[in-house]
Amino acid sequence: MAFTIIPFFASLYLSFTDYNLLNTPNWIGLENFAEMFSDDTWWQSVKVTFVYTFVSVPLSLAMALGVAMLLNRGVRGLPLYRAVFYLPSLLGGSVALVLLWRYIFGLNGIVNAFLGFFGIEKIAWTSDPDFTLTTLIILHIWTFGSPMVIFLAGLRQIPAMYYEAAAIDGANKWQQFRSITLPLLSPIIFFNLIQSLISSFQTFTQGYIFGGGKGGPANSTLFYNLYLYKQGFEQFHMGYASAMAWMLLIIIAAFTALNFLLAKRWVHYGN
Repeated sequence: MAFTIIPFFASLYLSFTDYNLLNTPNWIGLENFAEMFSDDTWWQSVKVTFVYTFVSVPLSLAMALGVAMLLNRGVRGLPLYRAVFYLPSLLGGSVALVLLWRYIFGLNGIVNAFLGFFGIEKIAWTSDPDFTLTTLIILHIWTFGSPMVIFLAGLRQIPAMYYEAAAIDGANKWQQFRSITLPLLSPIIFFNLIQSLISSFQTFTQGYIFGGGKGGPANSTLFYNLYLYKQGFEQFHMGYASAMAWMLLIIIAAFTALNFLLAKRWVHYGN
């Protein structure tokens, strides 16, 4: 507990100080937090993180649910498919996978070679600011294995008699999905949503490796945690970095609380 409580309160104290890791912390009150709102680079990191999170998370969950429903139909060799789809989620934040992804989307990579068959000119996925974040969003969507496994477990718990009764009443597949699957699966959708949001807000490795450690090009991959790292351990603005960390905690807590409030409208817990 000492390794959690002490750093927790130490970072809170440092967020109100001017501290460079070498000198004694100098109390400056709320100046670090005020500086954030006038820091254009900080706003850019917020923008990158928000776009990444609010685009990739819904698409990733939709992909996970879709694949889980396909596997739930009794596919032969289910354990193998489940392992194959789950594996990328284990490696999604690894340095090796991000480097591989950068190679795949390189100017002479597999993706551009594939597009070339259709007469599409090469796209600078890794060096054009208009495409780099999109490439990382695709990577996040591809690592849908973890929520997929949870969705699959939830689908297995829905009694088949509900679908049989609905079919007898004339409900088509879409009506069954909307009226049976989604309501009964809503607690699991909510759980995966919260988990994915928190994880996406804390993205670091993808931006660090893909952007060469600087969030490039043109800060297009400067995630919040990457800018926090640069402030704390490259520029030694540890007080400012601590304030950024607490601001991130506030942002995550706010969105988590908002989701819990909205959950009352669409999450159904039934006996």
